[in-house]
Amino acid sequence: MQILELGSVSLSLDENIATITLNRPEARNALNTGLCQDLHAAIREVGARQDVHVVLIRANGPVFCAGADLKERKEMNEDQIRARRIKAFAVYAAIEELPMPVVAVVEGPAVGSGCEIAGACDFIIASEAASFRYPEARWGTVGATQRLPRIVGRRIAKELMFTGREVSAWEAVEIGLVNQVRPDEEFPDFVMELARSIAAAPGAAMRSAKRTIDRGVDDSRFGALAHEILAIEENLNQGTWRAGMTSFS
Repeated sequence: MQILELGSVSLSLDENIATITLNRPEARNALNTGLCQDLHAAIREVGARQDVHVVLIRANGPVFCAGADLKERKEMNEDQIRARRIKAFAVYAAIEELPMPVVAVVEGPAVGSGCEIAGACDFIIASEAASFRYPEARWGTVGATQRLPRIVGRRIAKELMFTGREVSAWEAVEIGLVNQVRPDEEFPDFVMELARSIAAAPGAAMRSAKRTIDRGVDDSRFGALAHEILAIEENLNQGTWRAGMTSFS
């Protein structure tokens, strides 16, 4: 196993699985400028590697991410706040643009920016201790207005944003925010079984599936079909389908 420490983020690489861990437990992993920079550096490192088949994004401590670091924000002027938020938006986009599957592993509260980090992943798995809250509008600011409605729909997104209420892990599954929940005692084994299952599949095929789904959803029905046809042709030309068939057999 390789482990790389990047200040407020740690990155481990093991058996085609990369694990990026938010590591500011003393601040409940609140998102500040340093964490934005370190997280972005870890994402760039992972994105450049062909040997990574799946990425897990998780957190050290009982809180996944308590949102923006309000202590840092209090000392900032408007231009500094703009610059810090642009850094956060760049991190969310970098997560979404990673070519391999990315799974958010949430084992505690995710608030505001924490929900954005998790929502930028391909999907979320959660322990029973997880919860989700979107308090931006209640705090007099703006955020999480675009990713959330694309995940759970406009009406649920508005209700969560307008009330700022806490959503339990089980309710998060019901509304489509989280894919799967497991009891806390079962969760570590479940996470590794899921990661190893994805990592064992042909990496090129997983990357192609992710790219084709994302491009197709944003296109028309006919355009989406063209994306799949092109992906099939690429798969045949590269010969990766043979490796997959051999592995399956």
